[in-house]
Amino acid sequence: MSRGGRVERELRPEIRAILVRKWARLPAKEIAKHLNAIPGARRERALRDWSAWAHDGQGAPPGDWRVWLIRAGRGFGKTRAGAEWAVERARGPGACVALVGHTLADARRVMVEGPSGVLAVARAGGDRPKWSVTSGSVTFPGGGTMQVYSAEAPEALRGPQHSAAWCDELGKWRGVGGIAAWDNLLMGLRVVPEGGDDPRVVVTTTPRPTMLVRRLVGMADCVQTTGATGANAHLPRSFVAAMEAQYGGTRLGRQELDGELLCDTPGALWTRDLIERARGPESGTGPVPEMTRVVVGVDPPAGGTNPGADPDTGDACGIVAAGVDRAGTAWVLEDASVRGASPEGWARAAAACAARWNADRVVAEVNQGGRMVESVLKAADPGLAVTSVRATLAKGRRAEPVSVFYEQGRVRHAGVFRELEDELCGMVAGGDYAGPGRSPDRADALVWALSELLLGRRGAARVRVV
Repeated sequence: MSRGGRVERELRPEIRAILVRKWARLPAKEIAKHLNAIPGARRERALRDWSAWAHDGQGAPPGDWRVWLIRAGRGFGKTRAGAEWAVERARGPGACVALVGHTLADARRVMVEGPSGVLAVARAGGDRPKWSVTSGSVTFPGGGTMQVYSAEAPEALRGPQHSAAWCDELGKWRGVGGIAAWDNLLMGLRVVPEGGDDPRVVVTTTPRPTMLVRRLVGMADCVQTTGATGANAHLPRSFVAAMEAQYGGTRLGRQELDGELLCDTPGALWTRDLIERARGPESGTGPVPEMTRVVVGVDPPAGGTNPGADPDTGDACGIVAAGVDRAGTAWVLEDASVRGASPEGWARAAAACAARWNADRVVAEVNQGGRMVESVLKAADPGLAVTSVRATLAKGRRAEPVSVFYEQGRVRHAGVFRELEDELCGMVAGGDYAGPGRSPDRADALVWALSELLLGRRGAARVRVV
């Protein structure tokens, strides 16, 4: 083994363990001080060693894949990962790599000329590629080339052949044109450079639920890397904290920061946009209006009489507090649901929730436990006013009138209730459920509470004769 190879192997764990985990959070001057303490040749190798600086989500996955989809939050390091992979593929003779952006301007500004683009990455690695703005091409000293394309001009991808491709912000590629650009690109991935691998493509994007993104997720030969903004230790902690404080748990935050692919279920009674409108600009950021009445809805778990229910996979006991203000607007105040608790445990949680909000009543479904439900609630708080309700319709059908109140703007969310909102978006018109878990326990508790507040004590619509 050469001395240089030995030094590089010895240095790599040092860089990963000390620089990435510790130095990344230091001020720039402190990082420079530590780097300057490393002898020149070793320092240069350390700076060029991408595998030492990259976090786990930025390395290409193993295995026989055709498409590598990096769908992650902003600031995760998607662009750097895509550029590093593309540059590595372009270094060999005969390599021809396609760089496809949303527009030509985006491709040039981000993928080629940006601080994490291919020019910066290649130069840091010792290459001196030539960039022609006029032709939109990057030529490497070893003979490999890159060519810039726009997803808005899919016909430009119809003829050329490539050995690899990097597609950026696929979630922004528009409609039929974006799909055509993707199809034309794949059909041209048929060049195998001398000594190179079979053609592959890396896709870097925040996961907007477009038809094209959903199509990639379902491909058998597509592997995915997911991650949140906070996974990048090189970002300022103040920035990550501020973003999480402002957007954490919202649809925008889950998509743009957590990298989640949030797709609305066909026929769902609630959509993500509907819930975001219900949250409103004041929800979670200001005081909740004074409530004229508060109730707590309870949906006991199907295994309500079984104290040995699995805390991880068993059904939850849905416990949701809701109130109505002086203007007649209903507010979802708290999701106090518990999972894996005994009947006495979830009854105490419901009683505590009622006490926190000074609720005048607990509305509890008794289909699963009969008189036992009211008994355990009374045992938890003898002064608790309990209304027992029995479901005669499927959960989705019971929820339909309540979803109408959301459409009318009569319900607000006083904060972010992530698990509850996921269940709401899985309730389908006609009675089906297509959300997380076996049963929408939290959503059902919300339906009972809002039905009590807005439809009358027994859930029957009040008819007003004019």
